[in-house]
Amino acid sequence: MDKKRKTTMKTQTNNLLTGNVTKGLVAFGAPVFFANLLQQFYGIVDMIAVGQFVGSAGLAAISNASMISFILTALCTGVAMGGTVLVAQYKGAGDAPALKKAVGMLFSLTMICSIALTICGYLLYRPVFELMRVPGEAMQYACDYMHMICGGIIFVFGYNAVCAVLRGLGDSKNPLYFVMIATCVNVVLDIVLIGRYGMGTKGAAVATVISQAVSFVIAILYLWKKTTVFDFRWKSLAIKRDKAKLILRVGLPSAAQMAVVNLSYLIVTGMLNGFGVAVAAASGIGLKVNTFAAMPCWAVGQAVTTMAGQNMGAGDIPRVKKVVRAGLLISVLVSLVMIAMFQLFAQQVIMLFNTDAEVVREGVLYLRICCSLNCAAYAVMYTCNSFATGIGAAGFALVNSMIDCVVTRIVLSYLVGVTFGCGFLGIYVVEMAAPVLPAIAGFLYFKSRRWEKRSLIHAGQGGGNRARDNG
Repeated sequence: MDKKRKTTMKTQTNNLLTGNVTKGLVAFGAPVFFANLLQQFYGIVDMIAVGQFVGSAGLAAISNASMISFILTALCTGVAMGGTVLVAQYKGAGDAPALKKAVGMLFSLTMICSIALTICGYLLYRPVFELMRVPGEAMQYACDYMHMICGGIIFVFGYNAVCAVLRGLGDSKNPLYFVMIATCVNVVLDIVLIGRYGMGTKGAAVATVISQAVSFVIAILYLWKKTTVFDFRWKSLAIKRDKAKLILRVGLPSAAQMAVVNLSYLIVTGMLNGFGVAVAAASGIGLKVNTFAAMPCWAVGQAVTTMAGQNMGAGDIPRVKKVVRAGLLISVLVSLVMIAMFQLFAQQVIMLFNTDAEVVREGVLYLRICCSLNCAAYAVMYTCNSFATGIGAAGFALVNSMIDCVVTRIVLSYLVGVTFGCGFLGIYVVEMAAPVLPAIAGFLYFKSRRWEKRSLIHAGQGGGNRARDNG
């Protein structure tokens, strides 16, 4: 049994420590991209179904509720990122016993965080909607959606934890397969619950939660049957301070970073809601489309995080530098292609979600400004932040994201759009400019030599020679 499981794991993971760096990034990043694409796709299906069967009020509700949902998911992903980096560095160092302990600790933290976040979600979603100034006609739809979504937080946490382990090991293909199954379930349930039974936003949420539960169960079964990185015994879930500290050293800044990013979009969405339902719906669609344009960056960033983490654990600094350079080149080039596509077909893309003339007009305006060359700056920023996270410097990535989100997006959006009276057009311009400064800061950090002696596991163990010898 164990021999079979070990063999299976070996065939599913990429060797990120040797070979061509660019090919390694593409081989790892491509499944991540398609997994992200599918996850966004079933979010898009929710919006299309609600937009067609409920109308603009339902669409505005989904757009606003998605902001909170994104924050919850970001917290899940951030905590899991600590697991990915720790697993990757132990993998690179060849320390199997420590790797297994890290996996158990990640699962324990996942359970604790999911319970706490579920309680907070139920208590806070309505007050947050009120602060966001969700349009009155959309409020109940938004509450119906979030009430169901909060019940599925544990599945999101669990799925992200399992996939964090697999990706840390170099396996990005199986998480893609899990998402493919979940997407099929979600699409079918959307058609049935929203189209046939008229459940509206509540039906969209039920479809999402069930699909997340399915992907979580399949991921757990795979980890149990096909790998040896966790033995699924209660004693393996015992809290170990050293491993918890290492996971949280990356996980907390990563969770905070992702939460701040999504919170900034939530606050800006609240500002845009003040300009009416059409602008609220259009900017919600625009943000979703902009997310598609950014997905290549996310995939490359995940590949850079894992690959940099494994090679940092192995003590191979020159290869880490090659990983980042290749990641920057790939992410910028692919982002430019995505920009061109959405600029050429802006109107047609917006009309997939809503055919109301005012919504289409405002949505096209959003894309013209916010899905332009700024995406190249975003690609640089995200790749550099991903590199920093992979080597264990998640604090830098958090500070850099704060520049993007708080200093630029939130403060300047309010000053330009509200205080100086430039309206939603001024907010769009600020959105376009937001990633430029952190892109420069991230690139300068990479070019410096300050990070070369950093390593999460070496700092935690007080030495790095063993990792280098085993690399």
